[in-house]
Amino acid sequence: MKNILILLTVLLLLPLTADGQNKSSFSAREMADVRVATPGLFAKGNHIYLHLDSLKDHEYAFPLPGGKVISAYGTRGGHSGTDIKTCAKDTIRAAFDGVVRMSKPYYAYGNIVVIRHANGLETLYSHNFKNLVKVGDVVKAGQAIGLTGRTGRATTEHIHFETRINGQHFNPNLIFDFKERTLRKECIKCTKNGSKIVVKTHTSDSWVAQSKK
Repeated sequence: MKNILILLTVLLLLPLTADGQNKSSFSAREMADVRVATPGLFAKGNHIYLHLDSLKDHEYAFPLPGGKVISAYGTRGGHSGTDIKTCAKDTIRAAFDGVVRMSKPYYAYGNIVVIRHANGLETLYSHNFKNLVKVGDVVKAGQAIGLTGRTGRATTEHIHFETRINGQHFNPNLIFDFKERTLRKECIKCTKNGSKIVVKTHTSDSWVAQSKK
């Protein structure tokens, strides 16, 4: 009986990832590669929803407060994220609560941090001078996770910020208003269409019906 109580205590104290898994359950590939599917993400259907509209103010943070966009998503022949600049060694903040899936030097990205969030969203922060978190760390929105730099293929100190679903990047402007540095408090619908994920703002049928009256 005593041994059972000890075991239950240990299990309750084990830190969890954003999707309820033990933080050590990341596979070798999940810890090594940016583009990797989230296990079980679309297991219950072809649609998932990111309810940004229900987040409280302390549950999100702009990744580089005071920063301005120097290269937008989709520019330069298909830029996979948004480049934000302030000054060298400025503090990079976690956009949402989550668990660190990657933290390492990674090819042209330089020093990179990838955070997996509870709703299936992943955020990526790269070219960092220094990473302040390691794989498996549970982080809170607004927590310092790195310092801006120019590691990898970069010509100036900044962060390259990406948003991904199931390993595929999509426009971060669906998540943040980069001019105002605020969260877009909307519902985002992610649809699995073959090997691709289609991400767009979701408007409920009831709202559409009301707006037509």
